[in-house]
Amino acid sequence: MSTTAMPVYEWKTLPWKTIERNVFKLQKRIYQASQRGDVKTVHRLQRLLMKSWSAKHLAVRRVTQDNQGKKTAGVDGVKSLTPPQRTRLAEVLGLQPKARPVRRVWIVRFVPLKRLR
Repeated sequence: MSTTAMPVYEWKTLPWKTIERNVFKLQKRIYQASQRGDVKTVHRLQRLLMKSWSAKHLAVRRVTQDNQGKKTAGVDGVKSLTPPQRTRLAEVLGLQPKARPVRRVWIVRFVPLKRLR
């Protein structure tokens, strides 16, 4: 049997106060590390925040429930999500390992000619 097939919580029974507290504590640690100038710790904690179960669920909640534009259709044409769809979205939410390169535009350097008298 696999435990990943069934979520531990249903969307309506998630402990939102605990989730918000966890995300806030992690954000506070990132801020404190940045104030110390500890770049390595900041990057490590930012990576931890992006992969955090609590942060993903809180992000999905803010976009699909709390946001003023929650009933506005997105690119896919879907207006609102059901609680099981929100749970599934939070599970699959993540960053791709490698970003696509940005478009390069080479700028020709301007070299002025000698002035004529």
